[in-house]
Amino acid sequence: MSKVALYCRLSVEDGTGEESESIRNQRLMLIAYAQQNGWEIYDVYEDEDYSGLREDRPSFCRMIEDAKKKKFEIILCKTQSRFTRSAAMAEIYLHEKFPLWGIRFVTVVDGVDTAKKENKKARQINSLVNEWYCEELSENIRSVLRKKMELGQFLGNYAPYGYEKDIKNRHHLVILEEEAKVVRYMYDLYLSGFSCKKIAEQLSLERIPTPSQQKQSRGQDLGRKLCSQWGASTVRKILTNPVYAGHMVQGKEQKISFKSQKTVEVPRQHWVVVKHTHEAILSEKIFETVQKTMEQNRRGVRRKEFDKDISL
Repeated sequence: MSKVALYCRLSVEDGTGEESESIRNQRLMLIAYAQQNGWEIYDVYEDEDYSGLREDRPSFCRMIEDAKKKKFEIILCKTQSRFTRSAAMAEIYLHEKFPLWGIRFVTVVDGVDTAKKENKKARQINSLVNEWYCEELSENIRSVLRKKMELGQFLGNYAPYGYEKDIKNRHHLVILEEEAKVVRYMYDLYLSGFSCKKIAEQLSLERIPTPSQQKQSRGQDLGRKLCSQWGASTVRKILTNPVYAGHMVQGKEQKISFKSQKTVEVPRQHWVVVKHTHEAILSEKIFETVQKTMEQNRRGVRRKEFDKDISL
């Protein structure tokens, strides 16, 4: 009796908010199909809320490792797109690695079966269609997000330090006074002659919680290492962010492509800037004064470096 691995996947790209129910439906369909064909179920691998373009899906990776070790002979999915929406990944696994490992790949709905040679062209067409779908969806989502940015809606996962998301409208920012006091204090210190590094040292000395510590205290999962000390770069970001003057600036980064999670910086002229979208923590005058002072200080540093180079 052949051993079969059942693989189920669903993500936001599939257009449903009922992930758990759909995963359950996939599982029941695959179990019934395996039983009809007299296959012994080795294990059920499930990835929820993961794009089919990603190869780092936890259960997917575990299944691939088990396939290498020949723990089963067949991988069964509802459709080829459940396994992957990447044409390159489909080609690598279905037509290179699986034959090498002695793995047969079968789907219930679209009739994919790598044991049938005449089936290959259909598999390759499926791969292209699945990838085109992701590309078109990505462009549509990017267009919608851009429109929301142009309307001044805040789209970040977390509100900037000094603000929180309005409970009545998560795309609108409201002042978090406890943190806003620290923001004003930082601007005052800078205007009194403190550098970004000195401000960071002063905040740490006074044991003022860092942005990441504040978020953690509110139960927000940052997914990265907690910073217990203020850094000059964090201070600089706060001192140069127009959000504190009541303006929304978004679209500073974008993904390299719909296939990648990596981002690149967007030229300043293409940023989305919308003024007066929320209550300001600082006056426009104070914010602009700090920007001019920082620019003067940068010029002074560059001048000193230039003079030093000339004297050498």
